[in-house]
Amino acid sequence: MAETAGTNASRLGFSLGPDHISFAVDESVYPLEAVYGACYLFLEKCFVFLSRSKPGTVDVRLTARGSATSAELDALAGEFGNELLNQSMRLRLSQATARIREYYTAAALRAAAATPSVDELLAELESEELLEDPLEIMVPWEEKHGNKTDSESK
Repeated sequence: MAETAGTNASRLGFSLGPDHISFAVDESVYPLEAVYGACYLFLEKCFVFLSRSKPGTVDVRLTARGSATSAELDALAGEFGNELLNQSMRLRLSQATARIREYYTAAALRAAAATPSVDELLAELESEELLEDPLEIMVPWEEKHGNKTDSESK
């Protein structure tokens, strides 16, 4: 990115203005999706402006939300560069493991489809023979202990 009047180079070699720092991002190193991811994370820290001066290059301009020193702007650009690397690695890892995630998602959906419904489970319970009652739970109290009359209960 060409330096304009009133700008100078930062410690990291970026173009430094009074309240902003600008630099070019090579898309062959950092995919555009990674640039967008990094920009999204920096929206609360500063104002972010993207432009394209030539094909394959994204120009990034980070403008401080308040007053900022040259060192603070330089640190902001350094953090942005670190986040670009982080986003690039996340993207590459996501692409490398896409097939595995698709496999596990498909397996989970197949397993969920094979799980019997509540109605099927209830029908299975009704079809089972529940005649065995070793604890006599199904026997009413009166049959088990007999009817007590009023005279017996006094």
